[in-house]
Amino acid sequence: MRRIAIVLAAALPALLAGCDLLGIEGAGAVAAKREAEGKAIGGACRHAARSIEQCYASNKKADKAAVFAGWREMNDYMRENKIEAMPAPDPPPAAAAADGEAEEEPSAAVAGKKPLAKAAAGEAAKSGAGGKTAAAKPN
Repeated sequence: MRRIAIVLAAALPALLAGCDLLGIEGAGAVAAKREAEGKAIGGACRHAARSIEQCYASNKKADKAAVFAGWREMNDYMRENKIEAMPAPDPPPAAAAADGEAEEEPSAAVAGKKPLAKAAAGEAAKSGAGGKTAAAKPN
């Protein structure tokens, strides 16, 4: 009995070291990942000639301190290397209006057809099924 306890006590650290294989992240890893994402967002905003306020507004879930740090680092880098900002092109007016509506299937939009959801609703209304699937009739 005592030998089993000693073997288990010796094997326990080795078994617990495998917790990383389960995908369980520690608090330090989560914080580091969150900060890295914030810095990347801030750097991208600066490179795209967006103000820090615009960056905060469009990335509400990102850590503001990390976003600012990334924005400032990119600003310093761009000044030192004389890199011009690359503003993102404005979306076309039709695309901006479509953002509020339900997105259509790309092939349907190109061919001028109805999206699948609207087509299915139209078919259900024509057949009188009311959205219910028809059950197979026994012979």
